[in-house]
Amino acid sequence: MIQYTLSFAQYHQHLIKVQLRFFAQAQQQIWLPTWIPGSYLIREFARHIEAVTVQASQSADAINIQKVSKNQWQLSNQQPVEVEVGYLVYAYDLSVRGAYVDGERLYVNPAAVCMAVAGQEENPIALNLIVPNELSHFSFASSLQSQLAKQAFGQINKQASEMVQDQPSQTQYQLGATDYYDLIDQPFELAAQAMQSFKVKNIVHRVAISGQHQTDLSRLSADLSRICATQIELFGSAPFADYVFMVMATANSYGGLEHQRSTSLITPRDDLPKSSEPEKPSAGYQRFLGLCSHEYFHSWLVKFIRPHNYVRPNLHQEDYTSLLWVFEGITSYYDDLMLYRSGVIDQLAYIDLVKDQLSRYLSNPGRQVQSVAESSFDAWIKYYRPDENSNNAGTSYYNKGALVALCLDLTLRQHGASLDQVLQQLYQRAQTGQQVNENSLPEVCEQLIQHASPNSSLNSFFADYVYGTAELPVTQLLAEFGIAVTLEQKAWPMGLKVQESPQGLLVQQVLRNSVAAQAGISAQDTIIAIDGLKASNSLLQQFASLAEVSSQMECHLFRRDELKRVTVQGHGFMLPSAKLAIEDKTRLTRWLN
Repeated sequence: MIQYTLSFAQYHQHLIKVQLRFFAQAQQQIWLPTWIPGSYLIREFARHIEAVTVQASQSADAINIQKVSKNQWQLSNQQPVEVEVGYLVYAYDLSVRGAYVDGERLYVNPAAVCMAVAGQEENPIALNLIVPNELSHFSFASSLQSQLAKQAFGQINKQASEMVQDQPSQTQYQLGATDYYDLIDQPFELAAQAMQSFKVKNIVHRVAISGQHQTDLSRLSADLSRICATQIELFGSAPFADYVFMVMATANSYGGLEHQRSTSLITPRDDLPKSSEPEKPSAGYQRFLGLCSHEYFHSWLVKFIRPHNYVRPNLHQEDYTSLLWVFEGITSYYDDLMLYRSGVIDQLAYIDLVKDQLSRYLSNPGRQVQSVAESSFDAWIKYYRPDENSNNAGTSYYNKGALVALCLDLTLRQHGASLDQVLQQLYQRAQTGQQVNENSLPEVCEQLIQHASPNSSLNSFFADYVYGTAELPVTQLLAEFGIAVTLEQKAWPMGLKVQESPQGLLVQQVLRNSVAAQAGISAQDTIIAIDGLKASNSLLQQFASLAEVSSQMECHLFRRDELKRVTVQGHGFMLPSAKLAIEDKTRLTRWLN
């Protein structure tokens, strides 16, 4: 058994003291992941590791430890021996991907804190947490199980756990995981939390919310219960025995990370429902429910149904796949659809969400440059590192992936099948150990439509819309299911996205081939005057509305500290936006239900 002890005595300095005890093989190596599953960016967690030491438990022989790569350490032992490795972790990442400790909250993703023992990753794990008594009022939230007993959620506290006998000022929590990969898939939080549990299909679900908020837990639990039940019904069963929604309420942060039996969420507190929340969810609350729906859906699609190379991912470096459009895009399609099918939102609200997805897609010129499969493969260097050229050169496997999923679902329904059936087939395969590769989805789709509609094929669909950059047939497909799509052209002033500042208009983005780009205006320029008038957003909008496309404007701007003058030929740059209207509810039912 690999034993970890995490001490939080230095929480004021955002430090976690880690002691790792294990039986080391000769010349043993230990390592820390460079990324966390579910977030496809090299995060270099090892940069927060300090003061690594090693000592043998029952030997007088000195053992040295040396760092041999950015995330690996080598022990000098010549013979197998039990050792204890100690180190500090700086934990001040207020996100769902790392670790954060202070006097208000102790939050840990073990992938960012707990080193793995090379060659022993499949060994069982014992995890001990030592918490100062002044924080003993904190509740505990995680899908990690207590080794001592199955204890009530939130009650693993001073009375229900063992005290460290030689340190009476501290409280100990004893937990366990099946192996290292199980450990790093289960974040935990100790904080002052509002908690509630509810059952769905005899599975206990729990909500734990930290931070300042005024959440109506009964309303939230009721809505989550309907969403969870709808998702379990879609797949026929759940790949977990219990589930935890861990929520951190903040002023304006937003995000989530999926795990097999839990999700870690961070949300604006105003998005959480209060007792005054109307029956029809407000925009903020609907957004939060959509986030919960998205991460919960991942319990099936990415945590259980997985890319074949993510069963045991390479956590030392980038682990590439062209399938993120499947795992994030299809999930992004279903997260909103589950809100509608569960009855949490109505039909009009759902159609409005589809409209928003379509408008984002149409406002992305990069969709004509990068395929959604390429976007998936390049996630490591592009999606999580956006810059001023991202919208021109790339597309989102979330946004375009969701619309590819929509188009695929509607196309399958034309042939007597559905995307629901595809997911059910993939789930059945995963239960026999068969995971997803690049051929899996086309193969299942072909089998379904051949059964329902012989002599049909979807080969061109995947070639054109997944691996190619052909315009998605959203308008035509929606029309066949009773939804009329109207496209209207919206002007981007000069093709610029700007932000007002005391110095002028700071250029954040320049659309490729726009009049601003052709005039030589660049991102990070500060426009100070347009045709002799002080530059402002309202002035820019006035020029954009002018009809004289051939007219000229003179702009003065600073690039770094150099004053420049450019002439802009024309005013506006048009991008389409979508409006959706229900025309035939009977045909719409063939899709939504």
